[in-house]
Parts: sequence; C-alpha cells; structure tokens
Amino acid sequence: MTVYGVGLGPGDADLVTVRGKRVLEDADVVYSPGRLSKSVVTDHVPESRVGDLDFPMTRDPEELREAWRDAASEVAPRARDGDVAFATLGDPNVYSTFGHLRRTLDAFHPDVDVETVPGVSAVSAFTTALGVEVDAGAGLALREASQGASPTGPDRMVLFKVTDAPATHEGLVDAGYDVTYGRRLFMEQGDTTVTSDPGEIAERDYYTLAYAERQSLQKDRPTAFDDVDRSGDGAEDGVVSGD
Repeated sequence: MTVYGVGLGPGDADLVTVRGKRVLEDADVVYSPGRLSKSVVTDHVPESRVGDLDFPMTRDPEELREAWRDAASEVAPRARDGDVAFATLGDPNVYSTFGHLRRTLDAFHPDVDVETVPGVSAVSAFTTALGVEVDAGAGLALREASQGASPTGPDRMVLFKVTDAPATHEGLVDAGYDVTYGRRLFMEQGDTTVTSDPGEIAERDYYTLAYAERQSLQKDRPTAFDDVDRSGDGAEDGVVSGD
C-alpha cells in the first residue's frame, strides 16, 4: 500500500484539490503535523480516522531526527496494511514537513511506497491575495526569512516564515526593495492581513510571508501596448496606411 503526502492548500478547506480530498476520504488513517492542518483535515474526514504524531518544538537536530524516526515507525506498519495520508498545509514539496517523513521512510522503510498529491502552495495564495502577476519570463525566488533575516539578490522574492517583520523590512528596504506582507492568507483560523507596514504585523506569527521586489526593476509594457494607436491618425506603430 501507500503513504500519500497530501497538500491541503493555504488553510481554507475549500482550497483542497479534488484529488487531495479523494485521497483523504479513502485513506485508512490520516496524519497531520499541526493544529491548523488537522483542522482542515477534519473538514473532510472524521476525527476517528485522524492519527496522532508527536513533533517536539525544538531546533535540536538529534531530537528532530529521533522524532521523524518515531513518526516513520508509526506510519510504515499502517502503510503496509492499507493507505495512509500525511497532510500538510500548502504543497508537500514546498517548504513542507512532509519532506522529512519521505526521506526517513526512504532510509529506514524502503519497502513503503510514497506518492505526493500536490496542493495550492503559499506562493500561489500570496500572489493571488496581493494581485501580483509573475509574468512569462520573470524570475521569482523563494527564500526563508525567519528571525529577522533579510535575504537579498533576486529581483523578485517570496519570503516564508517572516517571524520578525520589522527587522526583515529594514534589511530589505536598505537593499532597495519594496515589500508587501501577507499573514494567514486564505486561512480559516486567525485574521488575514495584507500590509506594507511591518509595524502592523510586528507580533511573531509563523504564517507570515512577504513579497519583495526591487525598486529599480524595469517592467515590460502590456502585451498589446505596441498595437495601440497613439498617433491619432488611425495607424498602428510602424504601419503607414494607404488611401
């Protein structure tokens, strides 16, 4: 049988994909790594089919490795007898805890099949909420900005885990970026905030992102711009009309 990594999307139960919903409903047991993801899961499956895994709040690498080994030891036997879902917010392969479980299963339980069901990532939710268009040919980098970090370099960045917005903001502005923040976008828990003022979101919240764009960035004109008649004589640019 199979362990499915299921992307739940940004946090609204209505944004789970059709396939993700089907996998959740069909799985013999569904695990989730946190309260928010569990609240989305229980909109689709009864709590009686939701399993418990213990993940300590620590940065100690050995404690974390032990926790993931324990999680894999819990999940693997269930997957040998049936289908198991491990559900995370966003997409399972984008800044997700599912990667830890997948690698641990590969290392210690290689006989267990693992599949990924994509979800709406926080990047997509963020650009939608802000009305940001990442047009064809544009570069977009993903960076982590926890504890006040201010990564720089790319012209456009989406920053995850902005837990100290004022400190991050100061570094980005000094480096020549315009910055917009989004907190708890498309989530059913907590207040959604979109702002350019880091003071509005100074309180630490793991579910805060930022979009940073260089102030000097040259943007392309609209696709149809060169076809618009700006001369007033009814001719398109570079085209001379005859009688």
